[in-house]
Amino acid sequence: MTDTAIPVADTAKPPARPPKQWLGGRYRRRAPGEPRAIGYLYAAPALALFAVLILVPFGQAIWYSLYNWDGLSVATWAGVSNYTALVTDPSLRGPFVHALILLIFYALLPILVGLLLAAAMSRVRIHGMTFFRTVLFLPQVLAMVVVALSWRWIYAPQGLLNNVLDAIGLGALARPWLGDFQLALPAVGLVGTWVEFGLCMVLFLAGCQKIPRELYEAARLDGAGPFREFLAVTLPALRPEIAVAATLTIVAGLRNFDLVYITTGGGPGDATAVPAFEVYHRAFETGQVGSAAAVGVSLAALIFVLTVVVSRAIEGRQS
Repeated sequence: MTDTAIPVADTAKPPARPPKQWLGGRYRRRAPGEPRAIGYLYAAPALALFAVLILVPFGQAIWYSLYNWDGLSVATWAGVSNYTALVTDPSLRGPFVHALILLIFYALLPILVGLLLAAAMSRVRIHGMTFFRTVLFLPQVLAMVVVALSWRWIYAPQGLLNNVLDAIGLGALARPWLGDFQLALPAVGLVGTWVEFGLCMVLFLAGCQKIPRELYEAARLDGAGPFREFLAVTLPALRPEIAVAATLTIVAGLRNFDLVYITTGGGPGDATAVPAFEVYHRAFETGQVGSAAAVGVSLAALIFVLTVVVSRAIEGRQS
């Protein structure tokens, strides 16, 4: 008599199902593990610090901007008059126009120069490339006070720039660069270009390293030259890095204060006045705290809007 195998019932327990969560009139399964609220508890200290150091002072600045106040006496209600003055008052409208002009030097030129240098360095292998990259990036790590003092000496009437022009026979081009109403703002802007292009170059070099070599080989097989390779392969692949570089340089250009304060002090006249300098000037020199707060709040809103628009415009084309 042969033994007959008796089937044994499977007593193993089925895997535990993730808990259900009531959302929108129906149950949805939630991923197993700790509740999501635990994650917010971990982030709570950082959020609290952000609220105390950023959100509360910003809300207080908005409140101050609705008053006429000199910082000492009793404040009087002003409503939105401090904000309407940003449009109607030329002394307040001018700094914002100057800031937008400086974006050409702080954002556009550094990105173009950084793209050019990154494209050249990624194609050409030369000795001492690491040293060359370090030298180009060095202005980014220098304190802005040091940069401003150095360039103020370079731009001085008897400074390095005019002395070099005299030495090469171009003394007729010598100018009091920071004292000229037409040239002071571009002169300050070129300092911003010198500071920011190293950051853009490093970002773009890092982006070039992740581009597959096969794309360049395919472009060469199709008969593309170096310029066509850059437009068809390098530039589309660097869109995320360009968005990051544009965001960082726009923020740096709009919040520019120390460079203007040390080199020109907003002069000559108000030819180089920018919003951040105007906030300091009105709050601590002329006793217009409400107006200064309105300028600061408007500057923060402008930075937010421009960075969001630029980032969406650049990254949106990639999707």
